[in-house]
Amino acid sequence: MRLSQFFLPILKENPREAEIVSHRLMLRAGMIRQQGQGSFSWLPLGKLVLDKVCRIIREEQNRAGALEILMPTIQSADLWRESGRYDDYGKEMLRIKDRQDRDMLYGPTNEEVVTEIVRAYVKSYKDLPLNLYHIQWKFRDEVRPRFGVMRSREFLMKDAYSFDLDFEGAKAAYNRMFVSYLRTFTRMGLQAIPMRADTGPIGGDLSHEFIILADTGESQVYCDREYLSLKVPGENTDFANDSEIADIVKTWTTPYAATDEMHDEAAWDKLGEADRVSARGIEVGHIFHFGDKYSKPMGAKVTGPDGKDHFVSGGSYGIGPSRLVAAIIEASHDDNGIIWPEAVAPFDIGLINMKVGDADCDRVCGELYAAFTGAGKDVLYDDTDQRPGGKFATADLIGLPWQVIVGPRGVAAGEIEIKNRRTGERETLPVAEAKKRFGAIA
Repeated sequence: MRLSQFFLPILKENPREAEIVSHRLMLRAGMIRQQGQGSFSWLPLGKLVLDKVCRIIREEQNRAGALEILMPTIQSADLWRESGRYDDYGKEMLRIKDRQDRDMLYGPTNEEVVTEIVRAYVKSYKDLPLNLYHIQWKFRDEVRPRFGVMRSREFLMKDAYSFDLDFEGAKAAYNRMFVSYLRTFTRMGLQAIPMRADTGPIGGDLSHEFIILADTGESQVYCDREYLSLKVPGENTDFANDSEIADIVKTWTTPYAATDEMHDEAAWDKLGEADRVSARGIEVGHIFHFGDKYSKPMGAKVTGPDGKDHFVSGGSYGIGPSRLVAAIIEASHDDNGIIWPEAVAPFDIGLINMKVGDADCDRVCGELYAAFTGAGKDVLYDDTDQRPGGKFATADLIGLPWQVIVGPRGVAAGEIEIKNRRTGERETLPVAEAKKRFGAIA
């Protein structure tokens, strides 16, 4: 993509309304535009990152055996009355009426809708286990939306819902999602710690929040320092092996870790001073087991191997991709801007032409652009007439992992410069070697 043809509305000054780093940088880098209180449009650069985050989530959900569906944003109030949550959920639920004066709502979550699907089609234990997920926009009328997309009213959510015959099956499903989440966040360059947590309005009796440590975190968290060096399961993890998955979960839940609501001072005091990590944290995922909380009032039951009816045992597993984009920025930035982990960067390479209009610079940039894109790399080619200082500032602000810098002096010597955004290291290479560096044939 040529920058001259890309929509990238950069802001030079820090927006006054932005209270935290991610909100400030997302506005300055032209990733989002606020449309109302807690409501944002995602502009091209932001949408590219959001799509890559969703792609990783999908890959890991699919790997763990979940099946993707898509449920509506506007839901019938009748389903929520069946579960008993319509009146209990609170003012965060946006309640509306259609033209027939029927009560509707903008879904803050989807337990009722997915339970109705299972109730309609799943009749036998032979149809289980089942895990259905979708990635859909949600709305919660937050009393005080703030921090940009970190705490917005409208947000993108991946929520998965597992259904099993009994608690043992449901616990195995919970464990699969637990391990899937470990892999998901690691692939995005984040170190997420699973912590015992309150279940909140979703309900249930088994719950973990996945927390990344950050100074701007909303809550206080406590954990054993051992978590900072635990090995995350690899690609060869066998999600069909319940015993193997359970062992991984045991390893990741044995050291102490809890959010402020679940903190146990007695257990905390047993840790040595050097082993304690007390910090602010950002929630990036939350998983629950809630048993028959929804299946029982809504009549979602199956015939078991004993010939009797059983209410299915369920679980809910959420990741907010839109919130996650901000969390990644909170964990990965410097004074100059964003530093994207390669897996979620909007472009792999920023190709900077220092003197647009110079025949040799234009020629070399054209060769590199063709070579890099031919090698499968996403390239943002800065072919604008902006001054070099402005080009460097933009490249640092939007945080692409690699900058390839082409200037008249280097081209005359048959060389270009490569900069690693994370480390700041620079290297001068012959043009042919630069092509090879990024997988292109010289």
